[in-house]
Amino acid sequence: MTSATELAAAALINKAWPYEEARKLLARYPDGVPTGKAVIFETGYGPSGLPHIGTFGEVVRTTMVRRAFEAMAPGVPTRLIAFSDDMDGLRKVPDGIPNPEMLRANLGMPLTKVPDPFGTHPSFGAHNNARLKAFLDSFGFDYEFLSSTDCYASGMFDATLLKILAHYDEVINVILPTLGPERRATYSPFLPIDPISGIVLQVPITGHDVAAGTVSYVRPGTHDMVTVPVTGGACKLQWKVDWAMRWAALGVDYEMAGKDLIDSVLLSGRVTRVLGENPPAGFNYELFLDSDGQKISKSKGNGLTIEQWLDYGPPQSLALYMFQSPRKAKRLHYDVIPRAIEDYADALARYPDQPLDQQLGNAAHHIHEGRPPALDLPVSFSLLLNLASVAATDDPARLWGFVSRYAPQASPASHPMLDRLVHHAAAYARDFVMPLLQRRAPTATEARALGDLDARLAALPADAGAEQYQFEVYEAGKAAGYDNLRDWFKALYEILIGSSQGPRMGSFIALYGLAQTRALIADAVSKQDGV
Repeated sequence: MTSATELAAAALINKAWPYEEARKLLARYPDGVPTGKAVIFETGYGPSGLPHIGTFGEVVRTTMVRRAFEAMAPGVPTRLIAFSDDMDGLRKVPDGIPNPEMLRANLGMPLTKVPDPFGTHPSFGAHNNARLKAFLDSFGFDYEFLSSTDCYASGMFDATLLKILAHYDEVINVILPTLGPERRATYSPFLPIDPISGIVLQVPITGHDVAAGTVSYVRPGTHDMVTVPVTGGACKLQWKVDWAMRWAALGVDYEMAGKDLIDSVLLSGRVTRVLGENPPAGFNYELFLDSDGQKISKSKGNGLTIEQWLDYGPPQSLALYMFQSPRKAKRLHYDVIPRAIEDYADALARYPDQPLDQQLGNAAHHIHEGRPPALDLPVSFSLLLNLASVAATDDPARLWGFVSRYAPQASPASHPMLDRLVHHAAAYARDFVMPLLQRRAPTATEARALGDLDARLAALPADAGAEQYQFEVYEAGKAAGYDNLRDWFKALYEILIGSSQGPRMGSFIALYGLAQTRALIADAVSKQDGV
């Protein structure tokens, strides 16, 4: 068993990206993390909508970096904060929400003051916060939830808000060069929450009083001058300054963000330095692309939801997809799911026999926080897909009938991951594979080769297995004169399965059954071209 010292030494030099990121955190503390200080990781969530696949990606990747740091610095406490920006004003009514008129009547109000259109929580913000926590809990993430509303109202942010007020001009000078002329003329980092309307106001600030801790503005539609404190939840901050304030107030050491926020990260970092604090380490991950290579847009609906992924693959396969090449733009579409499942199974299978440095680079190590489970998967996902397609069934019980004959020791109870993959394969084959299958008739030459293969299979003993079946498939192809056996296998896939690609035929025959395979061959030969 690897000791913590050995693990730390190996992690310090490992090239897997979570360790590269964790080394940035060590660099923040060249003299070591002060005794008793926790290293803070943060992820942010905008609760005007529901948690989505990007939410999962950011939390799972941040968790991977957190665990990598813990391996390098054993004994140093860490915290992961999931922060909800629920004090933001509601800017528009999201699509697909019940009772949209209820939201429309509360545009501009903090999300935690907007009535819940679902009728289950005190506010729309509270509803979506509950959905976020349930979402994160369902994946077993270890995190602490913080609400922007609670942090502002409780006074947790007061000291940092007063510091921003004291550095008002310096903060303004960081932000103004990034704005257009019209916005520049009215910009203030403080957004008062009007005491009468309750709306989060974007209004020019006519004055600020550092000693009193207040800002003043003219109430829209009137000539009334209003003065409010910047503390206690009477104001909130514009988001880029809010981000910096949060980093400073919470002592955030690490936060990642999408590539589209590179400029915002740099800007918020400059504001953090104005406040005398060091902005967090982090990196900018690439955004996902749709099936046509276009950027995924929530408004277009051209992405893949997490619910859709989990219909066709286990959460570990999604975590693996998030682990792979986070700085590379990748397609997020249905067709990537089978490969992600296969890659996950392969990572688990390789892990036990790898030396420590390779284990630390193995995705399974990071998905399972250093404790990957033993793999017992007698049938691959791709083979299950082909089985479901050829058997033309989306009934998991029927698929288990084939699996149980192939692997008598396996059952849904003893092999829960296999059972989950059986269900996923049935659903994926039904929705994406079977509709596209087009079996073609064999040529006369191919029909003769298939007849020879059938005779070879018939001559095998009753206890023949996958390797013997595979051998006879090879021999039939060679006897038929195929110089390149890939052409023989391609013909088998097109004729018997309906696709130009397919499984290892010996394993498929063993799983599908000898009698069923021979019946499949006989049916194909009966449809020979020209007959």
